Amino acid sequence: MAKRDYYEVLGVQKNATVEEIKKAYRQKAIQYHPDKNPGDKEAEEKFKEAAEAYDALGDANKRARYDQFGHAGFENGAGDSGFNMNMEDIFSHFGDIFGGHFGNAFSSIFGGGNGNSQQHLNRGSDIRIRIKLTLEEIVKGVEKKIKINKLVSCSHCNGSGAKDGKLNICQSCNGSGKTVRIARTMFGQMQQVSVCQACQGLGKTIVTPCSHCRGEGTVKQESEISFKIPAGIGEGMQLTVSEKGNAARRGGINGDLLVLVEEMPDKELIRDGNDLLYTLFINIPQAALGCTAEIPTVDGKVKIKIAAGTQSGKILRLKGKGIPDVNGYGIGDLLVYVSVWIPKKLSKDEEKILKKLEESENFKPNPGPDDKSIFEQTRNMTD
Repeated sequence: MAKRDYYEVLGVQKNATVEEIKKAYRQKAIQYHPDKNPGDKEAEEKFKEAAEAYDALGDANKRARYDQFGHAGFENGAGDSGFNMNMEDIFSHFGDIFGGHFGNAFSSIFGGGNGNSQQHLNRGSDIRIRIKLTLEEIVKGVEKKIKINKLVSCSHCNGSGAKDGKLNICQSCNGSGKTVRIARTMFGQMQQVSVCQACQGLGKTIVTPCSHCRGEGTVKQESEISFKIPAGIGEGMQLTVSEKGNAARRGGINGDLLVLVEEMPDKELIRDGNDLLYTLFINIPQAALGCTAEIPTVDGKVKIKIAAGTQSGKILRLKGKGIPDVNGYGIGDLLVYVSVWIPKKLSKDEEKILKKLEESENFKPNPGPDDKSIFEQTRNMTD
């Protein structure tokens, strides 16, 4: 099912301030909180949906990316959402939204509210890279393969950090990975669940550290990663390749690979949104008599006819020869700007010919209603 617009989810306008967005999220969080709607799956989904919307709109950089690219601004090459939020991630917002201990207090719901929650999973750090794309790769989309040095799970201890995999139950938390205490909130008394500091939420402690990774559970290693880049992606857009970042210490979830896109300038074509621009130079006889010209496109050269009497500044539109919209809303055009080339130096014979033509009535400027100025043409293109 297609995702709803984040502004619509929170019920705010696109020009809403940060405080208005925060206030709207606070209201949604209270309205759909699982404690107030026990067993209501629809309310739980709306609770998560509001959290995802706030995650995007509450951050200036993410909001700018969303405003420019929509949901596609957070997709990786496989089309998965860049937001991989679990309930623990959602409750982490609450410290900012409600203040104080609310983030930890609400996290009791994530663990079922009885202290017998699942063990905390470590998460590896993200890796950020830049990748340069040619115009052809942007238009057609491309699969990239890269090699990077990153932390991977230690093969000698299977990422546990323990020699022979031997672990003991943590004595501080009795293997739960969490400590529990009672906290008072606007919803009444709630259990505040936090990660056990003795075992870092794993519920187990190492007997003898692995000599290969020294108990970390990870080692540095060169890895090859492949990912798809969708057609129509733009300069400055960031892709999230889920779980392709650094491995987590002593087991857990890998971080993400964050790919920042840079566009390499093309020798002939200029990008303007989803359109491509090209300047075609023709000489005076070609403009007066008409001609056939070759125009470069991403798929190769195409021939177009230049009508007799074409004026300098004329813009020709080649439909569908531009860039696909990253959100799937059609394909841009190739706009050909015709520029009549005026020679800077003339021979004596050429001067005589042009002197004679200067006296001809046909060579005196006489623009008609269809001969729009370049300013009018540009304005019509943007209307």
